Amino acid sequence: MEQTRSGRVSDATQTDLQTELLEILEQLGVPAVWQANASGMEWRAGTGAAVQVRSPIDGSVFGRFASSSLNDVQRAVEEAGAAFAKWRLVPPPQRGELVRRIGERLRQLKMPLARLVTIESGKILQEGLGEVQEMIDICDFAVGLSRQLYGLTIASERPGHRMMEQWHPLGPVGVISAFNFPVAVWSWNAMLALVCGDPVIWKPSEKTSLCGMACHAIASQLAAEFAAAPAGLLQLLQGSGDVGQALAESDGVPLVSATGSTRMGRSVAVTVAQRLGRSLLELGGNNAAIVAPTADLNLVLRGSLFAAFGTCGQRCTSLRRLFVHESLLESLVGRLTQAASQLPIGDPREPRTLAGPLIDEAAGEVMAGTLKEARAAGGQVWGGERVQPVSSAGAVSLAGGVYVRPAIVQVREPIPPMQRETFAPILYVVPYRDLETAITWQNAVPQGLSSAIFTSNVREAEWFCSPAGSDCGIANVNIGTSGAEIGGAFGGEKETGGGRESGSDSWKAYMRRVTNTINYSNELPLAQGIRFDV
Repeated sequence: MEQTRSGRVSDATQTDLQTELLEILEQLGVPAVWQANASGMEWRAGTGAAVQVRSPIDGSVFGRFASSSLNDVQRAVEEAGAAFAKWRLVPPPQRGELVRRIGERLRQLKMPLARLVTIESGKILQEGLGEVQEMIDICDFAVGLSRQLYGLTIASERPGHRMMEQWHPLGPVGVISAFNFPVAVWSWNAMLALVCGDPVIWKPSEKTSLCGMACHAIASQLAAEFAAAPAGLLQLLQGSGDVGQALAESDGVPLVSATGSTRMGRSVAVTVAQRLGRSLLELGGNNAAIVAPTADLNLVLRGSLFAAFGTCGQRCTSLRRLFVHESLLESLVGRLTQAASQLPIGDPREPRTLAGPLIDEAAGEVMAGTLKEARAAGGQVWGGERVQPVSSAGAVSLAGGVYVRPAIVQVREPIPPMQRETFAPILYVVPYRDLETAITWQNAVPQGLSSAIFTSNVREAEWFCSPAGSDCGIANVNIGTSGAEIGGAFGGEKETGGGRESGSDSWKAYMRRVTNTINYSNELPLAQGIRFDV
């Protein structure tokens, strides 16, 4: 059913959290009636299964709306295809001007959008603000990129000939994003796609559907005011995995960028490959850091705490495994356990809070099961228990949220639970004797997203960053595994999917390369010296 913003599932008195949400949505331009589909500023009701809108802060259910159907997906693809025929002809710097305007609007709406991210995903407000800043940063990056979509001039072996390559728009880009970064990941893809000449079809996580509506509303309002932007340039679809699967199956979507679990990514990859399309995958991470004998333990402590327990351990770049030189083990474990036990847990909207809730009850059950398995494997566990914080906002009871104490698990050597990504604040600590062993253990998991080493030894740092070192897409020195900047290509290897988003030359995934050979002579020599006299 359709659900108005002011509507409620029960007759209970509206809480302060609901009141705040309604005010935010009005500021961000989300329509009063929540609808799954949008083509630019045209919002349309879905006819699929109901999507529940809730907050992990207290478990509040704010409403429901009907998700997108398979027919809705097809319509979005067709409208995006029609927009592509026009948008690809707009000069890239003009396309960049639309992205510049989006960045400016995001600057104006940074606080309300960050508050929405906090309410719907549960991350603390500082992290919500940081996520919106990532959106602003990628807009700035994409605007500059719009004047730098360079090809090459290539020397020809034939006299009177010139070779060059060009990059042309690819077509509608499908974006499937996860709950833990409900706005930034869309912007990484959408802003690059727009300057590259591609329309965008977005299916956000059904756990953060309001964030999807808000971002779409902001960008679509500006596109509607931009004369060169065709109708249908930005598309929004909402729902669960079947909607994303339908998007992956569509021949009208040459590139599908998917962020989420390895299980989801495999499904997308197989589906897109069957039609010989492109997929850009940013999937699970099981990230590790190595603490060498010369490490600055103050850096280690700060870097590890944020990387492991920021976003309540629900980042793809969250630190999950810490390999500590045996000479530092006792000292560092003591400092880590003390700091983790004192970490302020509670309402993520409050300034003092550093750890908010897990996304839902299922995540809490997975964490509890993993810690049980770790104990059975011989791990010594500190923390990990459920806690029940009290919000300073008196009208908000946090009883419906899933709040946990961060867990530290000390083991003698890697154990089976360390082979998989557990989306929760669990940090395994393992002693090592030599760096080669530590690097081997770090790399001995199926995932390959982010990694780090803490050391003051330049040889150790260079070894870690060399071909014989970390096998991850991100390898840091003296910083944690999370908190990447948009200027670098973001992504990883192995079961992380191999895709690259955001900075560097990631833009090439959103375009097609054309090689041109131009003969400006009166002769027609063949390459490789072939003679074919007629």
